Amino acid sequence: MSESKPARTGEDEVVDLCRDLIRIDTSNYGDHSGPGERAAAEYVAEKLAEAGLEPKIFESHPGRASTVARIEGEDPSRPALLIHGHTDVVPANADDWTHHPFSGEIADGCVWGRGAVDMKDMDAMTLAVVRDRLRSGRRPPRDIVLAFLADEEAGGVYGARHLVNEHPELFEGVTEAIGEVGGFSFTVNENLRLYLVETAQKGMHWMRLIVDGTAGHGSMTNNDNAITELCEAVGRLGRHPFPVRVTKTVRSFLDELSDALGTPLDPEDMEATLAKLGGIAKIIGATLRNTAAPTMLGAGYKVNVIPGQATAHVDGRFLPGYEEEFLADLDRILGPRVRREDVHADKALETSFDGSLVEAMQSALRAEDPIARAVPYCLSGGTDAKSFDDLGIRCFGFAPLQLPPELDFAGMFHGVDERVPVDGLKFGVRVLDRFLDQC
Repeated sequence: MSESKPARTGEDEVVDLCRDLIRIDTSNYGDHSGPGERAAAEYVAEKLAEAGLEPKIFESHPGRASTVARIEGEDPSRPALLIHGHTDVVPANADDWTHHPFSGEIADGCVWGRGAVDMKDMDAMTLAVVRDRLRSGRRPPRDIVLAFLADEEAGGVYGARHLVNEHPELFEGVTEAIGEVGGFSFTVNENLRLYLVETAQKGMHWMRLIVDGTAGHGSMTNNDNAITELCEAVGRLGRHPFPVRVTKTVRSFLDELSDALGTPLDPEDMEATLAKLGGIAKIIGATLRNTAAPTMLGAGYKVNVIPGQATAHVDGRFLPGYEEEFLADLDRILGPRVRREDVHADKALETSFDGSLVEAMQSALRAEDPIARAVPYCLSGGTDAKSFDDLGIRCFGFAPLQLPPELDFAGMFHGVDERVPVDGLKFGVRVLDRFLDQC
């Protein structure tokens, strides 16, 4: 008589879940030209239904789908917790990658592919933990709302923003949330690993710059060339060093890191400060000031025709509390000839690093890593937390990963050869499971 196989645990299946999600191409080009997130939404719904939940799929536009489910906690009278992740990814050119970006291949101890860290890893960890807990009958202390969302990479209009505006009842009773880009490790030394928990994020102004000029023949002298005027303005903007502005969260992070390193960190001395931050310098450096990165240029239709208009696109990000200063600086730098139009704009966020949820994060991390210390930080980008903040939900970035010190984690986001360590995924499952026990 054969013995029945034991049920798979969250650690057992998290890698397969992550690989499956990566293999579903959910590239988001920002214009509905991609394959959409419907297949991923259906996959997630199937996995949740297998565990006994009743997930619902919400399609805001053909193919642009999100999945939401609620787990009843032991004490439904308590405020609920939201765990959110997005299933869309930025596009990837397979020719640039060591392993195909939609293969979910395992190599060198990592799962490779677009979305491995942004953020199908957290989607997989959440699914793995939830499925394990439901199979074993372990209910969380309070209600948990799960949201797997479309369109985060283009601002969330067809994902989180759609649900918040059209279906706010889904989040009834939710007061706190965890999501992406937080809880990852930064090894200081053999006795200390910092885990960065996102408590703030910059706001955004994705904008189009427009200059009108005088059209004419390319062989003629033209002192009103729109391309010339625009390029000079874009050059000024792209090279402009916005002033350092130390927000509450950044100050807290630098104080924590100063204590950990045993040396003061001076935000006014950018070069020396960033040199001490190793692989997280890219993330932290951009949180010390507002930024405006030119990303696209457009003008003309024929080599011998001077166009009457030239355009550029800029990814602008501002620190919490500094939006007005940022916009004023933009207008001064660009000059009166340049019109700017927002393509997508959203607010900055900042919350304090305290409370029972933060204590649960700290406790869960230390239980799995005795040299862990959780610290707050500001994210240079933005997440779906901006939408959920409109419902009064206090949002944190907490997708726990223990990373090898040599891995360029910041470079993985939207980069080539994105990958997540297999051991990191399993670590994240254990931490999230403990966190849910205490949340």
